[in-house]
Amino acid sequence: MTERGAEGAGRPGAADGDAAVAEGGSGDVRGPVTVEDPGDPRLGDYTGLTDVRLRRVREPAEGLFIAEGEKVIRRALAAGYEMRSMLLTPKWAEAMCDVVAAARAPVYSVGPEVAERVTGYHVHRGALASMCRKPLPSPADLLADARRVAVLEAVNDHTNVGALFRSAAALGMDAVLLSPDCADPLYRRSVKVSMGAVLQVPWTRLESWPGDVGVLREAGYVTAALALDENAVGLGEFAARRHPRTALILGSEGDGLRPSTVAAADVTVRIPMSAGVDSLNVAAAAAVAFYATGPAAG
Repeated sequence: MTERGAEGAGRPGAADGDAAVAEGGSGDVRGPVTVEDPGDPRLGDYTGLTDVRLRRVREPAEGLFIAEGEKVIRRALAAGYEMRSMLLTPKWAEAMCDVVAAARAPVYSVGPEVAERVTGYHVHRGALASMCRKPLPSPADLLADARRVAVLEAVNDHTNVGALFRSAAALGMDAVLLSPDCADPLYRRSVKVSMGAVLQVPWTRLESWPGDVGVLREAGYVTAALALDENAVGLGEFAARRHPRTALILGSEGDGLRPSTVAAADVTVRIPMSAGVDSLNVAAAAAVAFYATGPAAG
């Protein structure tokens, strides 16, 4: 598989002498290292997690992302993401003892107050892990074995991105492709809202949009733009056609899809509405479309 480095590979973040692994790699793992100073540079991956502008730039540039909570951390590890370090409050050390024992990266134990000062918020779940990003696959590689994919255009709300990925996982979508101006699926809020689904559903970024509609078409996909258009086909009618390969294109929360994207797609599809409601939130619309075009609805 061809790989790209865009949101790509990270590097282990262990400081010298901080090993949570045994000397010589024997597997005799040390316990967590207690850190009491919120300014300790070893906690640098976790600083300012509420500063959205900073984290949007810093995390992809440094090849890292933050997994929050026991379930998400376990899913990240199960999906093959490499851990840079882990930060735990004491009460979570026991629940995560197997993860700590298997960690090949430093594990830091901090009090709740220190955790809050480092991150900028109350760490309710008491467990954070800094993980290395993986290189992204090329769109062609991602599309090769898929049958139903979602394409997101300029979806900039991290909560919506996370919800979209969770629905994609639950409703059997094979992959998600993002326009260059979409929000980062590995941003902490996205990962958290998705309950780790962003770590399970294959995804990548498109390099040119809507130009890459052609890439989808060349791979054999019928491209369906979900948009409010008086000439659009109803979702039920479109789903009944049971196309062998379908790409559902969804637009931003406010403006929807760009006219150029709608024009480039093979078909425009709408979700019929009642009670004077003209549209759904993009995450809700995606879930409806994912279900309608899936095998369970056939």
